[in-house]
Amino acid sequence: MTDAPRLNGACHCGAVRFTVRIPEGLDKPRRCNCSYCRMRGAVVVSAAFEDLIVTAGTEVLSLYQFNTKVAEHHFCSVCGIYTHHRRRSNPNQLGVNVACFEGVSPFDFACVPVYEGVQHPNDRNGGGDPIAGTLRYGANPKA
Repeated sequence: MTDAPRLNGACHCGAVRFTVRIPEGLDKPRRCNCSYCRMRGAVVVSAAFEDLIVTAGTEVLSLYQFNTKVAEHHFCSVCGIYTHHRRRSNPNQLGVNVACFEGVSPFDFACVPVYEGVQHPNDRNGGGDPIAGTLRYGANPKA
């Protein structure tokens, strides 16, 4: 869907900046419970690989890969913030960190599905439930 609006994003220090089309908007956030995502803790939304354009900071983007080395996790080498990754389950798609979008926080989402990454779908022939659980956030009513 090429008519989806472009969102602006950046890492914490602003060295890495990008624009991206998110066809489903922010309506389908997710997390993953694989060893890396569990520690990273980011909420992501999907974009087509070709729909993310790095407008500044390509020289400071670093790449991290592990295990099968299919997924490509990108982060700013200056401030360390994860911006996006190429998905192992669909290498034509990216997961983009919602916290990098202007005016968006991962705490804007009351309920975020957590996808099964410990037993990755590519390792179990597509069997089993793709949802491992749900992450819930409720603001402190006294705040």
